[in-house]
This record gives sequence, structure tokens and C-alpha cells, in this order.
Amino acid sequence: MEDQAHPTDSTDSTDSTDSTDSTAGPDHEQRWAELADLVLIISREVQFRGYADERAIPLSPSEGMVMRYLQREPDAPPSRIADATGLQRTNLSTVLGGLERKGLVERRADPGDGRGVTVRATELGRTNYALVRREWATAVSDAASHDTEHLDAALALLTAVETGLTRTRPRNRATRPATGT
Repeated sequence: MEDQAHPTDSTDSTDSTDSTDSTAGPDHEQRWAELADLVLIISREVQFRGYADERAIPLSPSEGMVMRYLQREPDAPPSRIADATGLQRTNLSTVLGGLERKGLVERRADPGDGRGVTVRATELGRTNYALVRREWATAVSDAASHDTEHLDAALALLTAVETGLTRTRPRNRATRPATGT
């Protein structure tokens, strides 16, 4: 079944060698670029709209990444948070300080090694994260007119993309980060 939103040009010979290759050829390259553009635009729109509930504590993108990680890993040393989020340790320190001032995280001495520190979300941090996720869900669902027909497929594809990008993330930033222009 051909994707009606992105019909393929039957005269294009670049895809003729293997019609099952989902990465080769100009049509696929353009569609992957379109997906990347849409993800960046959607992310910005979700952030831009803010929160309807006055109890919601706004988060920067970096703060959101840290809070998202702490939902899955309740007690984590800063080094593991930095690795998982792709933040440099110096930037992470600044982010953690902001989250502490907002009352969303706390640092504790590592019980296994008194010299080390672990970070955990506070009750307010966990509650705030659940609240903002509900707001994100409402905004995105409303924008899609509550159409769930392709939701599972979209989630599967975006999860695979996120996993692949995270797995292949450069360990050092020799190049400049993309700005989403």
C-alpha cells in the first residue's frame, strides 16, 4: 500500500535495486528529513504553549530531560544522569541546582560511598512531572483531534528513533550541536 501523503515517483531509478530498503533513495531521505523537522516543530510547540494548570512548574528542555530520567531511575549519581541525558557534567550541575531551587530534586550522600552523591526526584518533582505529562497529552491529543488510529505505530517508530539516536550519540561534542533552525 503506497503512502498517499508521500507518493513515490515510479520513474525514480534510485530505489529500483531493493524496494524493501527503508533508508535508501531520495524519497526516503526527504521523508526522514520531514520527520525530523516535524519532531523539532512539535517539541517547540508543546514547550511554547506552557501549562494551563497554575500548579505546573515550567521546566527548561534540560531540566525536563533530567526529570524524565529520574522517573525511570529514582536514585542516580550525577555521572549516570549526565551520560543518559547527554548533558556535560558542568551543565548538569547547573541544571540540578535549578531543579533543587524549584524543590523538584534533592541530592543525598550515597549510602554505599559517603563521598558520592545520588540525585532523586522529590514528591513535588514526581507530582509535577505527572502533571506536565497530562498537559502534554491533552495538547497533543487535541491537536490530533483525538485520532488514535496510527498512535501505536507512531509511538513505535519514535521510540526506535530515540533509542537509535541515544545509542549512537557522540561521546564528545567535537561538532556544534544542531539548533533546530
